[in-house]
Amino acid sequence: MCCDQITVNDADFQELAPVLSKYGDIKGSLISILQQAQDIYGYLSLSTINYISAKTGIAPAKIYGVATFYTQFRLEPIGEYLIMLCQGTACHVNGAALIEEAISEHLNIADGETTEDNKFTLNNVACLGCCSLAPVMMVKGPEGEETFGNLTKESAVKAIEQIRARG
Repeated sequence: MCCDQITVNDADFQELAPVLSKYGDIKGSLISILQQAQDIYGYLSLSTINYISAKTGIAPAKIYGVATFYTQFRLEPIGEYLIMLCQGTACHVNGAALIEEAISEHLNIADGETTEDNKFTLNNVACLGCCSLAPVMMVKGPEGEETFGNLTKESAVKAIEQIRARG
């Protein structure tokens, strides 16, 4: 398939069309396009990358290279709730590794993995900018983002169970 024309269905990407109309012809806007595509679809699928390529003229390999270079981009679907666990200096010295261990054991996943029920994805992040709350995690879900600070192993697990109980 390397040399064949990639076919894409515009109907599958209606939500992305306004983004490409706005940024598609602007040189240097690929990261903005990828960020917004990921916001719309939750991750960057191969078909999304191919669609962006077809509409911008940027080679799929270049788009994939950018998407894999920057850790902010995901190439796999995530759970309904994305747990972003801070690993910055303040969180590290205040026990972020213990919090990660508790979450990993409780959900039976490691960093970058999603639970079997697709409810939670754990993602270690460099810094959430909430150093006074260290250790801290932010959970992004359908209701928005929630921040949980001054975590202990027990309070981290309790927060996750409260989120799970919502439905």
